[in-house]
Amino acid sequence: MLQSQVLRLIEQRLRRECLPINFEFWNGKALKLTDSPSVTVNVRSPKGLSSLVRPTLGKFARNYVEQHIDLVGGAREIIRLGESLCQASSRIARDGLFSLNWRRHSRSVDRQAISYHYDVSNEFYGLWLDSRRAYSCAYFRNPDDSLDLAQEQKLEHICRKLDLKEGEHFLDIGCGWGALMLWAAERHGAMADGITLSKSQYEYAQEQIRVRGLENRCRVRLMDYRDLPETEQFDKIASVGMFEHVGKKNLPVYFGKIQRLLKHGGLVLNHGITSVRLDGGDLGSDIGEFVDRYVFPGGELVHVSAVIDAMARQNLECWDVECLRPHYAKTLWHWVDRLEARQDEAKSMVGEDRFRIWRIYMAGSAYAFERGWLSLFQVLAAKPLENGVMPYPLTREHLYAR
Repeated sequence: MLQSQVLRLIEQRLRRECLPINFEFWNGKALKLTDSPSVTVNVRSPKGLSSLVRPTLGKFARNYVEQHIDLVGGAREIIRLGESLCQASSRIARDGLFSLNWRRHSRSVDRQAISYHYDVSNEFYGLWLDSRRAYSCAYFRNPDDSLDLAQEQKLEHICRKLDLKEGEHFLDIGCGWGALMLWAAERHGAMADGITLSKSQYEYAQEQIRVRGLENRCRVRLMDYRDLPETEQFDKIASVGMFEHVGKKNLPVYFGKIQRLLKHGGLVLNHGITSVRLDGGDLGSDIGEFVDRYVFPGGELVHVSAVIDAMARQNLECWDVECLRPHYAKTLWHWVDRLEARQDEAKSMVGEDRFRIWRIYMAGSAYAFERGWLSLFQVLAAKPLENGVMPYPLTREHLYAR
């Protein structure tokens, strides 16, 4: 009786929305709102009704991952209509897309969080990443660039920003599967080091170094950035898609460590997702809880101004700031399309639940970057020579020369 009343209330509200969505319920009932639905929601159990009673994007994502509902349709339409259904856009735009819970980022906690996200399966990531397995925002010189080309352009863009030269000692903090480290060694002749907390990434990068015959130019270590010996000094340092895991309270530690590892006259490029709010804030529409529970345990975002401030407080002078928000939206949609195209293989590798986590998370993130709920910046900073001089090109022309 109660379920029937709930269904009637849900139907009344949904008919007012006039959305191209149809609903099917576990008891054989159906709610047909249109003859040509973009999305069909299959509610598989009474628990799935919570997605429709006072719906939030977090509830939808959670019930989808836990298989209380199925979402049939393309990921773009699912996310777009999900926002409309939840009427949550104003709350999300106000509150950002990540929870900023000031938690303890110890070595063991960070290692567990990284392992949870990255030590899934190298083969799983290989299904939908580019051939170099660059798991970060690509760089599209043209709208129709392929993912592989855009990722190579990103690697080159970073090396050019760093003005990386042959023989220089280069460090990649959070090196992933080694794409940037290998590119720096092969294309720019650098002596490249990479560190990661993921055992799977470490083993893959080691194998790539061996296969490419770069043992004399590249080294990868399974190590926390805080444990790097400061007797080692680097000409250039990059951190791509890693500082989001550092934690706001640890930013002084993080950038302080980088400053001490960097030689005078050296450069560091920090590439990472940022909040659109100056004061950060908790995530609207329940997505913060979903992301923290299923995707990035302990992830924290700050505004780009906080990044520049944290660098400056550690005597790293900001030289260049570039927003790549539209590039990350395009990158994520490429990943979603590639994952959906090989979903049967993905499910056989990691299971239905994890496939659903990555699908809904990446589609939601792509939409968030499109809408301006999230952003991404590359911040280039310098440690000038002791006399204050910084040996760097006077213009940006070197970034775009073919």
